[in-house]
Amino acid sequence: MEIGNKIKQLRYKTGMTQEQLAAKLGISAQSVSKWETAVTMPDITLLPVLASELGVTIDELFDLTVDQKLHRIEKRLDIEEEFAADVFREYEMFLKNQLEENEDKTKILSLLAQLYHHRMEADSRRVCRYAHEAIMRSPAKKDCQWLLQKAEGASVWDWNMGNHTKVIDFYKKVIENDTVTPQTPMPYYEVMDNLIADHRTEEAKEYLEIYQTLPAHKPFLVPVYRAYIALAEYDAETADTIMENAMKDFGDNSGFLFETAQYYARKCEYEKAIRYYESSWQAEEDRKPRFTDALHGISVIYEISGDYQKAAETYDRMITCIKEEWGYNDDDAAVIEAEREKRRLQKLAYQEKRLVIS
Repeated sequence: MEIGNKIKQLRYKTGMTQEQLAAKLGISAQSVSKWETAVTMPDITLLPVLASELGVTIDELFDLTVDQKLHRIEKRLDIEEEFAADVFREYEMFLKNQLEENEDKTKILSLLAQLYHHRMEADSRRVCRYAHEAIMRSPAKKDCQWLLQKAEGASVWDWNMGNHTKVIDFYKKVIENDTVTPQTPMPYYEVMDNLIADHRTEEAKEYLEIYQTLPAHKPFLVPVYRAYIALAEYDAETADTIMENAMKDFGDNSGFLFETAQYYARKCEYEKAIRYYESSWQAEEDRKPRFTDALHGISVIYEISGDYQKAAETYDRMITCIKEEWGYNDDDAAVIEAEREKRRLQKLAYQEKRLVIS
């Protein structure tokens, strides 16, 4: 149904005249008439109020199909920083209803998880803001220290709280229950990453042996995981040798170059890390749009090193990529977040410059 006919139908249902609806919207009755006869479309800024007055959601106003609504939710999750409470509740209810009606349960479950994660990230930013201020005022305030661990991923000293046993066991079950042929390598990454983080290297070796037999495995990741296992066994010399030998076979692979950068960054060999991040970024030149992970890694290293200006300049490169290669606009969440980080780094650079001058 066209939106004009939908507006007319809903207006009749609510018992409003064109004049009454127009008065509520602060426009002329002629404008409403033009909508209903498909001469013009409502201005986008009027849609929230129009939908509210007609007693429907914006999606219902446009009479979207289920697939169109799902696509709309996906796009909004991608580009918006935060949903208003009524929008969140609308999407939550719609997705929960789809769990009963939609055949693609996996997609609905995934979107529900993304929806809650989207809200969690917005709440985490608030947690960090208020916890930071509380800790600055009272550094001994332990409850806020724990909140930062949850919201910002701060390290946990206590082994019993910081180990990854639960997630390891979960992904082991995923692997055991995966009956699809060929088997996906995705849960193997999660198992090995978390086993290595907990220094459970013998188990990690067992899963790596199985991983490299999977048809969909990435050959360049096999030596990378071997190197990380060696590091977890406190054998940096062997780990370095593994990576150096692998460079002879995979040195032109952008994925391996990126993982090499990650490897040296974890070892705090920052000059090497930046060099390989740049190499992986350049290797993707003909495969646009590119992900900005390599640039983000470079920016983090510059910040760790205290070169806030270069860190901010790297964000300029990220913003250019997000806009030009991915097509995002200034009011999209990815650009807003990148601009926020750039301003934070510029502020640090300015403060550092003032300290040097004084």
